[in-house]
Amino acid sequence: MRKKILIIDDEMAIRSSLREILEYEKHEVDEAFDGEDGLKKLGSRDYDLVLCDIKMPRVDGMEVLQKASSGENCPPFIMISAHATIEIAVEATKKGAFDFLVKPPDLNRLLLSVKNALEKNVLVKETKFLKEKANKKYEIIGESAAIKEVKLLIEKVAPTEARVLITGPNGAGKELVARQLHALSNRVSAPFVEVNCAAIPSELIESELFGHEKGSFTSAVKQRIGKFEQADGGTIFLDEIGDMSLSAQAKVLRVLQENKLSRVGGEKDINVDVRILAATNKDLRKEFEEGRFREDLYHRLSVIIIKVPSLKARPEDIPSLTLYFLQAIAKEQGTKAKMINDDALDYLKTLNWTGNIRELRNVIERLVILSGEKIVLEDSKKYA
Repeated sequence: MRKKILIIDDEMAIRSSLREILEYEKHEVDEAFDGEDGLKKLGSRDYDLVLCDIKMPRVDGMEVLQKASSGENCPPFIMISAHATIEIAVEATKKGAFDFLVKPPDLNRLLLSVKNALEKNVLVKETKFLKEKANKKYEIIGESAAIKEVKLLIEKVAPTEARVLITGPNGAGKELVARQLHALSNRVSAPFVEVNCAAIPSELIESELFGHEKGSFTSAVKQRIGKFEQADGGTIFLDEIGDMSLSAQAKVLRVLQENKLSRVGGEKDINVDVRILAATNKDLRKEFEEGRFREDLYHRLSVIIIKVPSLKARPEDIPSLTLYFLQAIAKEQGTKAKMINDDALDYLKTLNWTGNIRELRNVIERLVILSGEKIVLEDSKKYA
């Protein structure tokens, strides 16, 4: 596939020879006669790679690299100079250059560097696309005052290392909050590991969280790495933490205090660097007052508390959520998104959504399947 490459050099002979080589390799090539011209071209078009001289009049190559790197979607830079020193090469690398070549560049070395830089650029773009796709999947929809407050808290808290307790009813979107906190954190490139504490039997929760050594119990036929170790460097999300056994809570508390754990049946301490996010639909204060939850763990987890409102508390968000689900369902089914009448939407706003957003999503899917070409009021009354 043809790639767009920009050559920035004040020597016409160098530009011509590089163009000839790159066009022979089936690439599309643009030229800039100095750094200022190069910055103009970078501002007007997207490139897959830049070959840039260092010593140029008006704006030198280092300045071009620095300015380009400060923007979004900066392509990889291969710096070229006839005045090669280790200091210049190190400086170029620190400023974000992919590689550094000496003039006149060796042909094989040049082609290899170009190939590697282009491959890296493809990987960077693919990774960015996948992250954006994942973030869109877990987007928090709504502009009500209640949900705006949640979004504002996420923006403030995400870049920190603070532990967060997310509260709210079932189906309100607590997992979305946890995923957004991770996506906007400094740990975004590390794992996000989710554990549903309510879905794991109490006798297995410790093995699930902390792993176990071979032979530590009857069915432990081999060593197992637990969720905390899997999340090392990243984020662990303990969903429905109010259902966790007291013995498991004690071990989680140790991880919070010492950043260490030991596998079930193991004696060795294992260091972990994990940010803990927890969620519950229970009143944990009531739980620790009645002896079902550790008070010290509650205070450790609740440095920041984010309360996710029920759908009933934000009915003005139902139209935007409905349109979002209509489009998402259409995409899943490979069809055109169905339209919905205003009176059908207004009716949905009057309902008591005990299952919250999860219930609304199910109702919208039912309406898509069972209604006619357009969702009307009678459909909402019949199927919601």
